[in-house]
Amino acid sequence: MNAIDHWGAHAPAPRELTGDDEWNVFLSYRSVNRAWVLNLYDVLRQHGHTVFLDQVALKAGDQLTRTLEEGLTKSQTGVLVWSSATADSEWVRREYEAMESMATSKQGFQFVPVRLDESELPLFARSRVFLDFSAYPDGPNGGELLRLLHSVAGEALSEEAARFASEQDEASRRATASVDAAILNGDGDRLVSLFQEGGLPWQTSSALGSKAAEGLVSIGKRDEAMAMLTEMETQFPGAIRPKQLHALALARRGEDGDLGDAQTILGQLYASNERDPETLGIYGRTWMDRYADSGDPRHLRRSRDLYVEAFEGARDDYYTGINAAAKSVLLGDPNELEAASDYARRVQEIVGTEPTPGDYWATATVGEVFLIQGDYTNAGRLYEAAVAMTPESVDSHASTWTQALRLMAKLQPGAYDRALVREAFEHLPDGDD
Repeated sequence: MNAIDHWGAHAPAPRELTGDDEWNVFLSYRSVNRAWVLNLYDVLRQHGHTVFLDQVALKAGDQLTRTLEEGLTKSQTGVLVWSSATADSEWVRREYEAMESMATSKQGFQFVPVRLDESELPLFARSRVFLDFSAYPDGPNGGELLRLLHSVAGEALSEEAARFASEQDEASRRATASVDAAILNGDGDRLVSLFQEGGLPWQTSSALGSKAAEGLVSIGKRDEAMAMLTEMETQFPGAIRPKQLHALALARRGEDGDLGDAQTILGQLYASNERDPETLGIYGRTWMDRYADSGDPRHLRRSRDLYVEAFEGARDDYYTGINAAAKSVLLGDPNELEAASDYARRVQEIVGTEPTPGDYWATATVGEVFLIQGDYTNAGRLYEAAVAMTPESVDSHASTWTQALRLMAKLQPGAYDRALVREAFEHLPDGDD
């Protein structure tokens, strides 16, 4: 029996769309939680829901605020996703009040708040029941997912469904802990074995498999990651995340034909209007790889423009913002350097100036902001802190070091300043080696 058959006995069907309604579910979130929300988007569609996700539903030329308002008013349910990373309380308040208003004014509208970690709820939200996905940081799974499916359908769980939910909570916690341990230990063989053993938590959504595959990529096991992702694309044909990770693994492996295959995957997503910042960011990376091979500045500009498109569409997304800044540095003329400085300033407003505990990429991004700003002492300090967080993720370190080398080739720091950055990556070959 497959996962949908297992869950079909316990999960309610989507409500019929009537009147002016066009969407079963409207997803409200901040870009920092985008990967989690993409997994939720995939799962809801897998269960037959029509879902409004801004980066998917919006088209070029749409007016953002008006389209979001129309999407919410034409939805049966609003899901508000927040975490400690969504520290913008004004955004949370605005979205919360909009959905509370809908729940009051529109008959049958369901408001479902979702929390992704143990962060304290905003004062104004503490009177409402919320779903707690703090045990599922990589994507919805387990019993809490079943509770969410009932909430968006406006139905209470039966006793049998409640028992099933509790069983799935325990099974998913065990499976997630096993994957986390294997990634921390840099044990690629264990990740492959866990995937092959499978079980319902692996079949419910692509989130757990995507986490395992991303772990394989981070420790340099790209062939194993791609084999896993190819199987997942068959198992979850409508899921976006496995396709994104497959393209990323191809781009990082870099064998003959890999870059073209990666761009084929990403180009198809782009042409299908799947233009979330993650897809645009990986697509931008592949154009940077083409530039590294060709030296054609048109390829560099295409890379920069994709990162800018992503950052302007999601202005709290530091990954695409820092790459928009870096590629502008590499383009190099005075106007581009001025743009790079502005993007770096905006990114620093998002990530701050200190390490983010447990988050390699956020911490490395702070280092890169300092590098672009010419503060090599703090750049070296942040890069060193990032590497210390994930000593086994050598592939991630190499990606960061390659970017730093490109930037320093353009910025031309002195030998002393260059050495401050070099020290963090002493376990990797120097650009001149």
